[in-house]
Amino acid sequence: MNYIELQLHISPDYTDILTAELAELGFESFIETDEGLNAYIIESDFDETLLHELVAKYDAQTAIAYQVNSLEKRNWNAEWERDYESIEVANSVRVRASFHQPDARFRYDIIINPKMSFGTGHHETTAMMLEQQLALDFDGKTVLDVGSGTGILAILAAKMGAKTVEAFDIEEWAVENAIENAALNDCPQISVFQGTINDISSRHELNPIQYDIILANINRNVLLAEIPIYTHLLNEGGHLLVSGFYDHDATDIQQKAIDSGLFPAKTMSLRDWTSLAFKK
Repeated sequence: MNYIELQLHISPDYTDILTAELAELGFESFIETDEGLNAYIIESDFDETLLHELVAKYDAQTAIAYQVNSLEKRNWNAEWERDYESIEVANSVRVRASFHQPDARFRYDIIINPKMSFGTGHHETTAMMLEQQLALDFDGKTVLDVGSGTGILAILAAKMGAKTVEAFDIEEWAVENAIENAALNDCPQISVFQGTINDISSRHELNPIQYDIILANINRNVLLAEIPIYTHLLNEGGHLLVSGFYDHDATDIQQKAIDSGLFPAKTMSLRDWTSLAFKK
């Protein structure tokens, strides 16, 4: 079958919401790019009128441009395997697909098979979050992974000795993918569900639970809205690791964390992106 590729040029702040909106229109896989977002849909399911309506809905809120390409029928799995490269972080973590051979030089071997049909890449923010995790003691800790995606951060937490890791995402396909990847990596202490931080908060009110470490690789707007909630859910002495925003947004993120009762611990930057670590 043929596919349609939609190339969206948008602000990173709108990536998550437009991913959700496009999923409602039948788009089935998504790749974040330096310019914004690429989305893919079976050609027969594509409705350009609905796309125009969606773009018009957000055009007044943010700069948005797009291009539609028709992709000929290909063996996407073969192309993905050809293009997929393993990722190495701080000489300690190697992220690979299942068709790659393990490398004994790395302490933590993580297998990630993305659910999307159209290949993947490991973003700077993911690499920084993994490196930030390496600086913490996860042994016996309770961990929350916010917006877990493929589950890569949760998996490293489990491999580093976490007692329990709760992970969630708003996308059904991401939840399914994280569950599959947790199983691939033999991490039974990871539980994944579809939902938002509000589901965690509601449960917390009924049955209070605190986390030793919270991981949140999302975006600026979500972090600014939710950092106070993360702080409330953290144990005293607990750690919050965040990323998913540009360098110029770091000051706002840090101030929100400080105002919420957290103390800055570490800053990392990589190609215009930033990751921050805080302690309660």
